[in-house]
Amino acid sequence: MGERLSGGNAAIALLANSLATGAGLTALILGLASVSGAHFNPVVTLADAAMRRRPWSDVPAYIAAQVLGAFAGVALAHGMFGEAIFSAARRARAGSGQLLSEFIATFGLLAIIWGCSRRRADAVPFAVGAYITAAYWFTASTSFANPAVTLARSATDSFTGIRLGDASLFVVAQVLGATAAMAFVVWVSREDTSAAKARVMREPTADGW
Repeated sequence: MGERLSGGNAAIALLANSLATGAGLTALILGLASVSGAHFNPVVTLADAAMRRRPWSDVPAYIAAQVLGAFAGVALAHGMFGEAIFSAARRARAGSGQLLSEFIATFGLLAIIWGCSRRRADAVPFAVGAYITAAYWFTASTSFANPAVTLARSATDSFTGIRLGDASLFVVAQVLGATAAMAFVVWVSREDTSAAKARVMREPTADGW
């Protein structure tokens, strides 16, 4: 819809995509968080399992559902707008800047999710929606930040598409970004624990010690 109504103006098409994605993602997280944790992203699921917040036995089914859901989304979008169900993407998204963007986008997404989950779990849907909307604009790649979505968008020859060869490198950058985010969260958590212990040591007990 954004591509058809923008009249060839890429900025307007990008604005339409970012607003629709951010708003839709917020609504989906609010609606499905109590069902599945609103896991639409394989790297989020893998990172949760690696951090022992979700059993590894859940991971295969989650990733299968995420990938199938992403391709189903492409098929349904094409069906609504009278396009071929799938079409090989030709849009080039290559280069070190694109890969760095995907690393940063994925790192930031996971850091936002975990940061809000620790202190303001009710804010996660809004924080994620806002972050993705913003990341469309502050990254050179327009922030895919999701391996399932990346692979599915190789099957749409549209404004949102990505060549299959470029998609595989995006997935590598996303996995690396998620890994860096896990290391960052572990480090921050340890710092918080150390600071809490230091405060306890400084606080006087009932007998003054």
